[in-house]
Amino acid sequence: MKNRLHEWRDWLLRNGNGGSQFQWASNHSTQQVQTIFYKLRPALCLNGFTSHQLKLIQLVTRKHFKDLSYVRFGGETSCSQQLVVYTDSKNDRDLLMKEVKDNYLKEAEMKIRAAIGFRHVIDLLSSAQKLIVGHNCFLDIAHIYSKFLGPLPLTAEEFVSSINTYFPHIVDTKVLLNSNNVRLPRMKKSNTSLSSAFSLLCPQIAVNSNKNSDLAFRPCVNVEVQVDDTRSSNWSSGVKHEAGYDAFMTGCVFAQACKNIGIDFKSHSSSENLTHNDKLQKHINLLYLSWISGDIIDLSSGNMIAEPSGSNNFRIRRPKVLFENIVLIWRFPPRLNASKLRECISKVFGPNSVTSVYLVDETAIFLQFSKAELVSEFLVLKESLERSNDAISVLHPLSELLQGGNTCAAGYETYKEICSSPISKVLFAEQADAIGIRWKTKLVGSEPEAQSQEPESFSKENAATTAPFLSKKIEVGNKQRVIDDLLSGRSRCDEVIDSFLTAEVKQIGATN
Repeated sequence: MKNRLHEWRDWLLRNGNGGSQFQWASNHSTQQVQTIFYKLRPALCLNGFTSHQLKLIQLVTRKHFKDLSYVRFGGETSCSQQLVVYTDSKNDRDLLMKEVKDNYLKEAEMKIRAAIGFRHVIDLLSSAQKLIVGHNCFLDIAHIYSKFLGPLPLTAEEFVSSINTYFPHIVDTKVLLNSNNVRLPRMKKSNTSLSSAFSLLCPQIAVNSNKNSDLAFRPCVNVEVQVDDTRSSNWSSGVKHEAGYDAFMTGCVFAQACKNIGIDFKSHSSSENLTHNDKLQKHINLLYLSWISGDIIDLSSGNMIAEPSGSNNFRIRRPKVLFENIVLIWRFPPRLNASKLRECISKVFGPNSVTSVYLVDETAIFLQFSKAELVSEFLVLKESLERSNDAISVLHPLSELLQGGNTCAAGYETYKEICSSPISKVLFAEQADAIGIRWKTKLVGSEPEAQSQEPESFSKENAATTAPFLSKKIEVGNKQRVIDDLLSGRSRCDEVIDSFLTAEVKQIGATN
């Protein structure tokens, strides 16, 4: 290698002004060399060499030749080109290496930019401080944040503060449409879903809208869409729930809503920024944190604000979630749905005892009581009924819930413990089984190991005949409620009352 590079350099100095092509003496037909110019300098282009041979050429060039430099360009792929470049001075060589390094940096930047992909769009929107328009878009913004900006913060307040630095101007058309001066009278009887709002506000361009309705003759903002370098004011080449067409519908709804609050697009200058429009300003940076509950959060301040008056007339208001009032029930009989579970428990604790039932999945529910103390009363009663096998426990209204002997129940803290496990299962009941839960009832503020033991007040002689309601864990108020339920006609037969009275007499005799 050293001799051949000497030959090429000597040939180059002799024939610097031109001449025949240098011939590389080689026994391998694949090895070819060609003299070219690289950045206005003569260079030897190497083709057909193995990676080991190229490494030898690089080492020999670096060790024995001060006026030759080994250069690779075109990246580290199979398409890269290997050169030995001649330089006539040390300064020229330093300049060459600087130019090569600059090329490497440009190639690396191109790779990074290609890998970034759609992140460029997010960065451009953020740097341009554009007005971001979405429909019920809190989760959309959260999804964009997690995919392109960073891990989601732990709290909504931290998220709101962070997102406002990237996108300081966001308009939610769901909030905009629920303001009294934007929503059409007919919309109150319908809803403000994207497809419904699009059909009502933009009937002239909506797909499958009623073109004969009275709204079709109302003045509508003319929306033009650029498609394949052509402009169309009647583009309808999509269906709802396709991302492009949903964006089109959102834009049309936003434009029409702006017209309804008095923004005149004909007189509106293209250079005028809508984010500073006085009529739109009060609707910017307000997002529905939860459409069901009607919670609205202000992205500018992080504060919760009241929903516009009249906007919740058509929505069922759910009670506020109180975690201390919640009991978690899972592995109940599959034939029971949420309404049947609610009815079953309400028979025992009263018609107004259960405020709401939330379905976790087909194996588990959250049941919220009206009072926190009802949680512990329910758990104690469930545990007591499962310990007994007499007529009262069989005919008790809760027996339908406990049928099969697999039903588990606990407070809300247990739900947090189960879900904090690194084990992840699709169904909640499978998740609980996977982390090794063996108990069926966990009383509030107690350990499951203590619950698995029999109370000392129960002896083997009277365990079969003593009613579960007379356990020391059940207070007098609970016993009175059971008696009232039985005497009010909720019991199925008179034998239940007789059984209860007999058990009470035996319990009195045992204690005396």
